[in-house]
Amino acid sequence: MRRGGPEAGPQRALIAASFVSRVGNGLFNAAAVLYFTFVVHLPATQVGAGLTIAGLCGLAAGIPAGNLADRYGPRAVSLTAQAVLALTMASFVLIDSWLAFTLVATLDRLAATASGAAGGALVARVGGERPAAFRARLRTFVNLGVVVGTLGAAVALQIDTRPAYTALILANAASFACAGLIVLIGVPNYRPLPKPENHRQWSVLADRPYVSFVALYSAMGLQYQAVSLLLPIWLAAHTDAPRWTVAAVYAVNSGVCVLLQSRLGARVETPRQGGRAFRRAGLLFLISCPLMALTADVPVWVAAALAVLAVCVHSIGEVWESSGGYALGFGLAPDHAQGQYQGLFGIGFNAGQALAPLVLTGAVLALGHTGWLLLGVFLAALGAAGPPVAAWAERTRPGRPGTQAASPLPESGRRG
Repeated sequence: MRRGGPEAGPQRALIAASFVSRVGNGLFNAAAVLYFTFVVHLPATQVGAGLTIAGLCGLAAGIPAGNLADRYGPRAVSLTAQAVLALTMASFVLIDSWLAFTLVATLDRLAATASGAAGGALVARVGGERPAAFRARLRTFVNLGVVVGTLGAAVALQIDTRPAYTALILANAASFACAGLIVLIGVPNYRPLPKPENHRQWSVLADRPYVSFVALYSAMGLQYQAVSLLLPIWLAAHTDAPRWTVAAVYAVNSGVCVLLQSRLGARVETPRQGGRAFRRAGLLFLISCPLMALTADVPVWVAAALAVLAVCVHSIGEVWESSGGYALGFGLAPDHAQGQYQGLFGIGFNAGQALAPLVLTGAVLALGHTGWLLLGVFLAALGAAGPPVAAWAERTRPGRPGTQAASPLPESGRRG
């Protein structure tokens, strides 16, 4: 970001809005399952089934919401999605049955997917000439917001009463409303960019290099839940490491991402650099996954130290992988269709995250040490595919102009 440049104000506003909403997410996510099971008294299997249904249905909103953002401007769609998210989140305090829970959760996921598509297009416009670098900086504050929210949730979890959980849910709803207000005040209502005659609402699906990149990024997304899901189970079931090690690996993962995301992300802007970042990430995952497996074969305190070391290596890989994803996700998308392309990007990533628990617990965990090694090899192979996919994609975009400067509407033409 150019200090004092025309994008500085909108960038600060979008960072503030994202931070506020992610503090709310951190408050809610840390206690959501406990609220639905112990307060609403839904069986855990029903909660899991409802969330799975909601997650799959939510994927449907990605490309349509992106097309709306391209047609009417990303801010309008983003604000609408934020308003719906605030309402659905507040509605969770009223549910008393599985059907109501599933319906509200589905509306929530549809709005979240729409928010992601429109938000991606908004980042592309607010980011100016370097949207990927701005997105990396934005992710630093997103991670920090989640950490702050999670720490706040710990207080409610300790109190462990219905009013305490209700306060977390309503605080998350308020965070969406506050984030929307910040965007309304601080981010211009960018004019939709002109579209070529051959533009189609589903043209992203015919862009084979971009679809290939989305598939690559979605599969590589297994690495996120290797730390958040697989490693905690492994530490608890297969090692003698103290239980606080699970909390430590979460803290280390978040801390490394907060400290390095902007620093490393600033080096990854073009699709070619994004492909190389993927390769670098894959090699780091090839090191970190076997290290995680080895925690089962060493004494208790060595296991804790080894787990922290493995997560440090893995987290650096995560930063390179996410930075490469931003560079390719934004850099390969036509300026006039960022919403549509970011919609597909979000669909792919969310689908991968939905399948990750099944793959990691059903295959990797079942195979033990071999499973960890195969996971590392798989992620390294995906990373090695990054440079050729990026080169293929660049060859299909001859003469593509640079990112167009954002063109806000005059004050009289802005929609509220």
